[in-house]
Amino acid sequence: MALPQELLLSLENIKGYQQDAFLAAHTESSLCSIRLHPLKVATDLAVDAVVPWSKHGYYLNKRPIFTLDPNYHAGAYYVQEASSMFLEHIWAHLFSTSSALKILDLCAAPGGKSTLLASLISDDSILISNDTIRTRATILEENATRWGYPNHWITCNDPGSFTKITSYFDLVVVDAPCSGSGLFRKDAKAILEWSLNNVQLCSGRQQRILHDVLPSLKEGGYLIYSTCSYSKEENEDVLDAIFAMEDMVPVSLPLNENWGVTETLSDKYSCPGYRFFPHLTRGEGFYIAVFQKKQADKPITLSRFKTQHNKDIVLQTKHLIDLEGYTALAVNKDLNTLLPIGLEQDAQLLSSYLHFRKLGIPLGIPSAKEWLPSHELALSTIMSHQAPSISVTKEQALRFLKKEEFSSEHVPKGWYVVRYQGLALGWIKSIGNRYNNYLPKHWRIRMELPDEAVN
Repeated sequence: MALPQELLLSLENIKGYQQDAFLAAHTESSLCSIRLHPLKVATDLAVDAVVPWSKHGYYLNKRPIFTLDPNYHAGAYYVQEASSMFLEHIWAHLFSTSSALKILDLCAAPGGKSTLLASLISDDSILISNDTIRTRATILEENATRWGYPNHWITCNDPGSFTKITSYFDLVVVDAPCSGSGLFRKDAKAILEWSLNNVQLCSGRQQRILHDVLPSLKEGGYLIYSTCSYSKEENEDVLDAIFAMEDMVPVSLPLNENWGVTETLSDKYSCPGYRFFPHLTRGEGFYIAVFQKKQADKPITLSRFKTQHNKDIVLQTKHLIDLEGYTALAVNKDLNTLLPIGLEQDAQLLSSYLHFRKLGIPLGIPSAKEWLPSHELALSTIMSHQAPSISVTKEQALRFLKKEEFSSEHVPKGWYVVRYQGLALGWIKSIGNRYNNYLPKHWRIRMELPDEAVN
């Protein structure tokens, strides 16, 4: 792997950089790591060492074919690069899990940091995960659906859409679009796209994004800024720009010396940031820093609020879920959704400014004779374990996930959650002599199933 010489030269004065060790690390394969869902327990996962800064993070000995693992489709784990799990260590330093918080993950796709945050926040908190690009927002929505939390909402908006939501968020996470040099081991094609000119373009874009979103951060709130770039222009130099553009104060983080994480200081204002080099840590290249906002504009408020709680939805879905503590909303004829009680007012406020891809847990839609439950409900953390279900083997689970027929014992007519080792995969409907598979078409496995996967 021939790394760009311009990059190597630019790193010579960066603390922690050792060229021979850095180059040697890039001759090795990237590590594979996953983060387990705290509420969806998979019983047959073979994990190796623990990611030291994450309670649920683990390294794997080798990278399996995740598409052929029903646990992955059920949301029992998320495949996340170990360095980016450092966000959990920052969270533990800044917040209590019992605090009701409003959080924005601005550049969230594909969803690693968002699903991590969703696992940490309290039930009465709100997590908005946003991505500007529609195709990326679709992937983000799917991963949020697998993770299954009702207070994790997905939007697709330009950063400028958040400028008018003044002093609202307790935490804003900006994992900024970058030149990607920290991912060279995972994606060799990124080397061909790297250039000093692109680094400069990314630095300018990162600062514009921050300028747009910082008004939405409330007084006393925190900004977490990160990239997967090694370049100082996208890291330390951006910290100096953050310090200069708002009333922002840098935050130092405690480190365990055994982790190999390197603290650096920006040139102009000595803002601390934290670098992950692959020759020093068990992870890919990464950079992260934290600021606290000391002053902010007047918080935005909703001028008038009237609940839209729909009792008809409660009556029609009570056999599927315990709705105590939730607000049921009929957003339109095709979308009936469930929010934790107390969050509806925020949903109404934010809907005035943002385009929602996912709001709460979609429940499904009524038909002439019955309620048609949603796929999102099956995968959610609030789905009732008392709802009718059938247990399937791995082969049956994979055939269900391919939308193929699978053999099973006859069960009475009705709706059933398909469960693999207790984890929900989706819905089938028994119509007497066969099943109808209600897995959404775009969720199905497209690859052919090898013999070893179903035996």
